Amino acid sequence: MPARPLTAQILLYDHFDPLDVIGPYEVLVAGADALAGALKVELVSASGPGSVVSGTRGLTLNATSTLDPERPGYVVVPGVSGPVDGDPDAGAETIPVLLARFGESDAVPLVQRALDHPEVQVWTVCGGSLALAMAGLLEGRHAVTHHLGMDVLDATGAKAVHARVVDDGDLVSGGGVTSGLDVALYLLDREYGPAIARSVEELFEYERRGTVWQDRGPIPAPL
Repeated sequence: MPARPLTAQILLYDHFDPLDVIGPYEVLVAGADALAGALKVELVSASGPGSVVSGTRGLTLNATSTLDPERPGYVVVPGVSGPVDGDPDAGAETIPVLLARFGESDAVPLVQRALDHPEVQVWTVCGGSLALAMAGLLEGRHAVTHHLGMDVLDATGAKAVHARVVDDGDLVSGGGVTSGLDVALYLLDREYGPAIARSVEELFEYERRGTVWQDRGPIPAPL
């Protein structure tokens, strides 16, 4: 368990997927309560305090502070919400378009600094890893994203792994949108211990799904 209080900063940006944010937020807040102050949870943005509009019917959440890439703890990056199909040349703001737009945002250099900081870990949910990969931040790193984006993730130079949660040290990623629950519970388990994670599982009546992949152990023989 970390010796000092840490902060989980959950990043909001235009067209974020609400469940990618709210799932981890609720799990981590419950974990923070169970830890009696050893963890702080905040919604942040690259531009500072203010309202940020999601990609789901205009649902809006409020960032309370600016993303600080040097604050010890965790930065949680969600994916986006939007149409899968459509013609970008005709103005369709599809998920790939929105993820590429993230790569041009002020959040990217901040997340890069977080990845470079020895006391900060980056955790992603669903398309969050793909957003970072498309911005050139995950080359050579193991990661997972929503199953529809795995080929694109691999094409960016990241090492795409088909698993519910992928642990690559200071980078942990989750697959589809509901994996945010599993990612956040794994954070509590890995960083604070199974008793804390289990207490939140019992509170929410939810158990983590899938085996967390790590780059260790023998490679399985073909079945």
